[in-house]
Amino acid sequence: MPQTEASAQNIPTDARRLYDKLEERILDRDQVGASQAYYGLVKAGRPLPELVNEGVRIHAPLTHVPYHERIDKGFVNFVNNDHCLLSARATTHLAKLMPKELAGLPMAQTVWYIPTGLDIWNQKINKAPGHYSRGMEPIKGAPVKPVVHWPDQTAEHIEGSLDEKLDQWLDLVHRGHVLDAYRVFLGIMEEPGSRKEALAQLCFAGLIDLQDRVYLNRSYTTGHKSFRARATVELGNFVGWDNAHHVLYAGALDIGIGPRWYSTYEMACNCITHYIEKQKMSAIPYGGATAKEAEILRQTTPLSKDEAEAFLDVVLHGQEPGFQEALSRLLLAGKGPRQILDVLQVGGAQVLLETQDTLNFSIPQHCYEYLNTLGWFYDTFEHPQRLKLLYVATAYLNRNAWHNRQVGDGREARADLPSGANAKSTSQMLEQVAAATIALDGPQAIAWARAYLASGGDGGALAQQLAIAATRIGNDPHNQELGQLLVEDYVKNRSFDRNRLLLACVQHTAVHRKYGDYLEASRRYGDAMGIGGLAA
Repeated sequence: MPQTEASAQNIPTDARRLYDKLEERILDRDQVGASQAYYGLVKAGRPLPELVNEGVRIHAPLTHVPYHERIDKGFVNFVNNDHCLLSARATTHLAKLMPKELAGLPMAQTVWYIPTGLDIWNQKINKAPGHYSRGMEPIKGAPVKPVVHWPDQTAEHIEGSLDEKLDQWLDLVHRGHVLDAYRVFLGIMEEPGSRKEALAQLCFAGLIDLQDRVYLNRSYTTGHKSFRARATVELGNFVGWDNAHHVLYAGALDIGIGPRWYSTYEMACNCITHYIEKQKMSAIPYGGATAKEAEILRQTTPLSKDEAEAFLDVVLHGQEPGFQEALSRLLLAGKGPRQILDVLQVGGAQVLLETQDTLNFSIPQHCYEYLNTLGWFYDTFEHPQRLKLLYVATAYLNRNAWHNRQVGDGREARADLPSGANAKSTSQMLEQVAAATIALDGPQAIAWARAYLASGGDGGALAQQLAIAATRIGNDPHNQELGQLLVEDYVKNRSFDRNRLLLACVQHTAVHRKYGDYLEASRRYGDAMGIGGLAA
């Protein structure tokens, strides 16, 4: 069976030695040594697609888990999802937002993280060091070496039309036949002309897998399968599919690993029957998408400000069936599904703004990432089931908002600016936003950002500064991922208050939990590359 051998790219001998050193240091969980090898590769002028591809090649066998949940002596415990692949995806976008001298910093954060992200399963049972064993007792004895829990496979070609093959693959995923599903997916990806439909189905399988409650849950199925699927698509496109087998190994295999939760998507399917088709539900099997769904997906009418605010009030403060009914009324009135999704993103940003407990971002940040991923899915594929996913996203945002209030959060923090603040130029205000964000002073950073925008400051300039700030803060790829996604949506969103996305970016970057010396990776990169200004 194929393994993740050194990629077939034409890599010079000196660079290959550095990649070998990078691999050796990563497998030894040596962040400093891996980073030093990366600095050498940057100085040697190695291109970003190659750097990303080699990083994925190294970690792909070691970032899977047997199952994303454990039952330990009768207690259900969560087994986290990989962020090495997600960090690499964010890198490909953040690098474009950096000034020239910082273009290598996003990948530096990815390389810094990878040694801590290997073999999450053994980290969670305190047999291996890393990001997910922080706060545990010291490991007794020698830590286990990173384990390959799911070996790589060769492609399996099955009979039938493309739709039949994709349905069969989804059945295998649904039933948890991890390696069978992976082999079949590899086979479909090898067929000329099938790649886009296969990748759309991969993302769809991730988007329908979402837990049906959040309060007092710690075993999270928060949309991570869709985030990993998106990373697979974007990284395959970035490095080139002829050289992307290890991208599929790192991303596509995980889609079948349990647990899997489809009850929210089942609700969404029945919403189409009940609200859109206006049929009485029965026990007979249903399937496919309706002509009415296809018609609604062609709608592009935006919501007015009043309509958007009224809809968000129901979603953020109402309960079932209120938000399903409100969404259905908008769709039947001719409003565009993608335009409604823009409004939901503003709602997701609002929940981030109302999150003050540094330990309470798990649901708000993953809900926002789901809203972003669904927007990307709408913009990238024409999957026939995507209207149903709008009901899933609305339900997720509703649970997210209620969860924040249920745990005693759900309020915006306000701070006063120093006297004379309004006399500052917009460029000076922008500097204050960046400084307060890096200092993790959320209320001050938000206050300066509001003042900057109110003074006519350029949102694009603020977006770039926020991308730089998010890239400087390390030890957890959520910093880069959420910063990049919120900036991305600020550019794309056409709803009534897209500035709220920038404020949410400030809030998450400054307030979300940080680990250890959160500026160490960027400081080391600055020292190695002779770049000032990254020390504090």
